[in-house]
Amino acid sequence: MSRRRYAVVGAGSRSQLYVDAIAGPYAEHAELVAICEPNPVRAALAVQRAVDAGIAAPSTWHPDRLEELIRTERIDRVVITARDDQHAPLIVRALEAGADVVVEKPLTIDAESAAAIEDAVERTGGDVLLTFNYRYSPRNSALRQVIQDGLIGDVTSIDFQWMLDTKHGADYFRRWHREKKNSGGLLVHKASHHFDLVNWWIHSTPRRVFASGGLRFYGAENAAARGLGERPPRGTHEGAHDGFDLDLRENANLKALYLDAEGHDGYVRDRDVFGEGITIEDNLALVVDYASGATLSYSLNAHAPWEGYRVAVNGTLGRAELDVVERGAVVQSEGLTPVLDPSAVDAGTSVTLRPETERMLLQRHWEEPVEIPIVSGDGGHGGGDAILLSDVFIGPGEDPLARPANWRDGVQSIAVGIAGNRSLATGMPVEVADLGIRLLTQPVR
Repeated sequence: MSRRRYAVVGAGSRSQLYVDAIAGPYAEHAELVAICEPNPVRAALAVQRAVDAGIAAPSTWHPDRLEELIRTERIDRVVITARDDQHAPLIVRALEAGADVVVEKPLTIDAESAAAIEDAVERTGGDVLLTFNYRYSPRNSALRQVIQDGLIGDVTSIDFQWMLDTKHGADYFRRWHREKKNSGGLLVHKASHHFDLVNWWIHSTPRRVFASGGLRFYGAENAAARGLGERPPRGTHEGAHDGFDLDLRENANLKALYLDAEGHDGYVRDRDVFGEGITIEDNLALVVDYASGATLSYSLNAHAPWEGYRVAVNGTLGRAELDVVERGAVVQSEGLTPVLDPSAVDAGTSVTLRPETERMLLQRHWEEPVEIPIVSGDGGHGGGDAILLSDVFIGPGEDPLARPANWRDGVQSIAVGIAGNRSLATGMPVEVADLGIRLLTQPVR
């Protein structure tokens, strides 16, 4: 069996998923040949991770030499897990050098670079695969199945709320994501997942976007307005810590990847979430009109006390509702978990008011609601990660839910965020067709 030869570009924490997959369960189908990373500490850690998994040490290269790497090492596929704003130039260079591409979401962060990817794909005939792991989560697949089976009829509207808590959500305001020039903001970096789900659930394309929002919780101005006082510039420091500090010394993986490596590139992974220089929003609301006639109402909050999402899809025959609690509370110390009034429970019993759970209800007109079973498997995202990685490294089989995604899906997912950013800047609705990407003027496939 011939194996594809891979190079991983970007050796931060996300790359570890792919290094482990190639070195482990997919070693018969893939060979990790090279690590392409400008920071020598992170590059060495990726090589050691591969060696520890039992494969030969991959070579190391600087991204400036990507074309030489692809040619010299006869690379078939490049896996890109670099910073978001670097995706497009790396994709274009890899395609032009003769390699196909696997890229983490988002595809890129703005319309100009999306158009450049479109041109490169057409010019080279290369393949670009997007890894939208949320599609593979059993609960999201189950909702797609309900809609695809016509159980709620034609979709008329979608209500979608996403809550990022003060552990996960805060982290976007510590690292490079906090600057919109790097990430496109949460509308592109994070919400591209969510917009892809909607596009995929209802099998339609976004046409017009109106957005409102701002930086209302994190950042220096908000901290000053709430009287938080002077704060250390980073979470790794001596002295007392609060719930918003990330001390890299307390996590061996983060310490090795970032704290021990920052002397080479100056990247600080643990900046204060209430510091200066944050240019992304933490509260966002959008209205999106779709080619099918459906309308999406979407909101994102990045400082919620719990993490999860709620989505309701309305149709001509009824309504489907999916409620997910991924983390019921962020607790700083023992005893802070929300509990029922002690008088309402047996002495010594602690009952959480928001358990981690997932539930889908289907209710058709004139009928009682019924619960749709969600069958999860082993591993990340309810077993979805294993299916995704199989599709990436072995190739997709027959999938009635059409979960594998390509660059076209990537463009459609970021189109909402890019248009949303323009709407935030202008205060006006934005037509997706006016973004300057040819694909966005075409009908859904």
